[in-house]
This record gives sequence, C-alpha cells and structure tokens, in this order.
Amino acid sequence: MSDPLRPRASLRTAVVWEVLKDALERRVKTAGRDVLDVLDTGGGTGNFAVPVARLGHRVTVVDPSPNALFALERRAAEAGVADRVRAVQGDAHGLFDVVERGGYDTVLCHGVLEYVDDPAEGVRNAVDALRPAGTLSLLAAGLGGAVLARALAGHFTEARHALTDPAGRWGEGDPVPRRFTADQLTDLVSASGLQVGAVHGVRVFADLVPGVLVDTEPGAMEALLKLEAAAAEQPAFHSVATQLHVLAERD
Repeated sequence: MSDPLRPRASLRTAVVWEVLKDALERRVKTAGRDVLDVLDTGGGTGNFAVPVARLGHRVTVVDPSPNALFALERRAAEAGVADRVRAVQGDAHGLFDVVERGGYDTVLCHGVLEYVDDPAEGVRNAVDALRPAGTLSLLAAGLGGAVLARALAGHFTEARHALTDPAGRWGEGDPVPRRFTADQLTDLVSASGLQVGAVHGVRVFADLVPGVLVDTEPGAMEALLKLEAAAAEQPAFHSVATQLHVLAERD
C-alpha cells in the first residue's frame, strides 16, 4: 500500500483515508485541540502515518521491522513532517512495553490482526492505548474477497478451502495467516468495549479490475474510485471486499 494521496495507490486506500480523515476532524472538535496524538500500530513505512502528520497531528508508529521504520523516517523527512512522526520498534503483543497506555486520541490498527497469535488481544491492546474518549480505526483482510479472487483466477478448490477454513486461508501457500468477516471484526471491537460507528468494504473492485484498463482508459480511475466509495458503505459488498474497515469510538 502506498501513500493515500498518490492517485494510482488511492484505489487501495481512498475509502479508508476519507473515513479516517473525517474521524480525525470530529475528534479534533470533540477534544477541543487542533493537534491529536495518534498511534499507528503496524504502521510500517508510514502509508497512513505520514498523511496524518501532514494534517498537523503527532503520530507514533510501532512496527517490528527496523527496515520499515527506517523507510518511514526517510519518508517523513521528505514530506517535511519528521518532527511530528516518531518511529518505535515493537509489536502489538508487547505494545505497552514501548508506548503509553491510555495516551492516544486515535489508534490505527491496520493490517495487524491477520498476523497476531491472538486477534482479541490485539484489539484489546489497541483499545487500551486510547484515551477515555478515543477512536479506533481497524483494517483487516476480508474472507470473501479472497474466496472471490481465487475463484475468478480459476483456483476453485482453493476458493472452497478458504471458504471453509477456520482462518480463511486458501492453502499452505497462502501468505495471509488469517482473514475475517465483518461480523467477526465487529464482534471483536464490541467485546473490547467500543461502539462500532461504521463498517466499510475496501477494495471491492480495485483488485479485480485489470490494471491496464485503469491506467489507459480515460476517466477510468476516477470512475472506479467513485464506485469503490459508493459500494464501501453497502453491507452487501462487505462479503466480497478484499479488506474490511471498522471505525469505532469510546464515548
């Protein structure tokens, strides 16, 4: 995933970015402060952290990869927001070994739950990092999108395997350890004590449309972006989305 502000990459990130940006604006009004403290767990090279810092907020990125954090610092410097981005090596399991509990207005938990041993613990830690009034942005791999993608590629046995596998994996070669349905994610969030505000399907069509069509057909990218945005809020499309985004708040 690339910078949400870059046009081609925005096919993958536009829906989440718009939801997140609106949530940050609401949190600014609620908190009565122009600058928020944002925690990005598993934030890697700063795909969301750098744009959030561009909005003027302070962002702490926790990631286990030193290479990713090095790339983050370079990216933040190039964007002129190095003073607002802090890189910390760590993971979701030992989150409070490296960051403060209850110290953040907003927590991003994007692409983390697929890889942790205990997704419920991952969500609890993200929630425990929030201040008494805070917002959680949760993004995880969707089961239905993987089933559809394998089927359209002609891998019907793998598609059926993913559909029936408890972890949503299509086989031993699957690089994603775990996938979720919308209900599974909202149940995890609700169990942590937060109120689910919205669920969006992400990359409903973007991963299925040939890249050459998007790149060469005049107006195709803009039209596809609008289609993704329109479909994202429709529950019927959550079941075929590549990713699922849950926005939740602690009142």
